Amino acid sequence: MSKRLLITNVRAVLPDRILDPGWVSVEEGRIAAVGSGTMRKGTRSSTLDGDGAYLLPGLVDIHCDAVEKEVEPRPGVLFPVELACREIERKFAASGIVTIFHSISFSAGEGVRSNELAAEIARQISGMGEGPHLINNLVHLRYEISNDDGLELVKTLLNEGCADLLSLMDHTPGQGQYRTVEQYYQYARKTYHLDELECASLVAQKVEARKNIKVEDLRMLADLAAQRGICIASHDDDTPERVEEMRALGVTLAEFPVNLITAQHARALGMHVCVGAPNLLRGGSHENNLSAREALQRGGAGILCSDYHPPSLLHAVFSLAADGFGLPPAVRLATLHPAAATGLAACLGSIETGKRADLIMVKLIRGCPVVFTVLSGGRAVARYGYNGAPALAEDITWL
Repeated sequence: MSKRLLITNVRAVLPDRILDPGWVSVEEGRIAAVGSGTMRKGTRSSTLDGDGAYLLPGLVDIHCDAVEKEVEPRPGVLFPVELACREIERKFAASGIVTIFHSISFSAGEGVRSNELAAEIARQISGMGEGPHLINNLVHLRYEISNDDGLELVKTLLNEGCADLLSLMDHTPGQGQYRTVEQYYQYARKTYHLDELECASLVAQKVEARKNIKVEDLRMLADLAAQRGICIASHDDDTPERVEEMRALGVTLAEFPVNLITAQHARALGMHVCVGAPNLLRGGSHENNLSAREALQRGGAGILCSDYHPPSLLHAVFSLAADGFGLPPAVRLATLHPAAATGLAACLGSIETGKRADLIMVKLIRGCPVVFTVLSGGRAVARYGYNGAPALAEDITWL
């Protein structure tokens, strides 16, 4: 029998407007109809009363490396990969993120530090959709272009179908995100708890490895990704010239450009540009690079991601809305735009008929957005009943 659900009494946030009150009908995991006003329950539908909550598309996060910290919360302290992936999935759902590109670094000394461990994480995530799961778990392979030892492994993962997004990174000190060696030293000390000798060794290794980068290797990876319809991203571009180089390789998405002129140049070329929600919430970059808020206000970016802090994405959306950006435009930055950048907009990223019913119910508590219900493919995968808040309606029973 067909599974039908009527979501009513909500403020439905569509791409261009809010239906208040509004309703959404779900059938077989997809949005069957959307309307304004109230709608009475049909004889063959279950009802979910939103009690005036905002109904948003499930957030689409194209860059978050939180899974690495779940595997290795402290340097050298490792947890089983499957345990870590299952636990981080619940945390993403609680943050309203229903499609996550888990960002896994092949960085030869950074991230989880081991190419083999990074590959194990990627394969675990890639297979999660074959069994019980809560949300859409996708793989963002982050390849440090000086990591020659990881090249064949990244190529293998692409061939295995264990990648949904590929980014090309260069964290060599003296350019990009780390304009000086001292900036990189500070990052390595606080992130990986390295001493001075270890920092010096890592810097020397990266500088030397960069001399051996072969453009033909990067082109090979880019071509392989393109053949499989995988979006290719650049990372920490610092000049318009660097953007041009990346664009020539087939890059269509620029992550975290370090200054406004570079971000605007990427946009002028028709590229998608992504900035971090933590940057926006904290009022600036922790590395003193481009302000996310300035980039969005001046046309230098069109996508928000959680970067390293999943809760920031929803909070950044409502922060922008409160500052006059408008809620539908702010929501698009974390839903429809990232979906479009990664080729998913035809099936998710907005409340529109025919799309997956990936939906979240959000209420403001003292101005703070709080997730109450998460639907993934029309299925309620998480519901939260807060003490001091009205009780949740009875559990949904499908008819």
